[in-house]
Amino acid sequence: MNYSIFTAKVIQNLGQSFFPNQITLTELIVQLPKISKSYPTIIMQVSIWGKLSYDVAKYYQSNDYIIIEGYITIKNSTMGSVENLIYKQVEISVFKLYPLLL
Repeated sequence: MNYSIFTAKVIQNLGQSFFPNQITLTELIVQLPKISKSYPTIIMQVSIWGKLSYDVAKYYQSNDYIIIEGYITIKNSTMGSVENLIYKQVEISVFKLYPLLL
């Protein structure tokens, strides 16, 4: 099962998309906190669907901290047609989202 919970910092709001049947999608770029200085920075894309999408687009902005509950998906992407490099991109489909007050 790939259900997980993360604490993350919102880096960028990529905007809201509208689909047929009044389905909405809001995408965020988030960064996970670093455990130590030698630990790499982890940046992920977060997809929020449905009613929660409206709230996220309205209330959350860059530099906000959030708690994310969702499902992890790993996508294979290519980087340049000449080099034919394949890299993995992590995306989280959000089930629940909470503000984190510091």
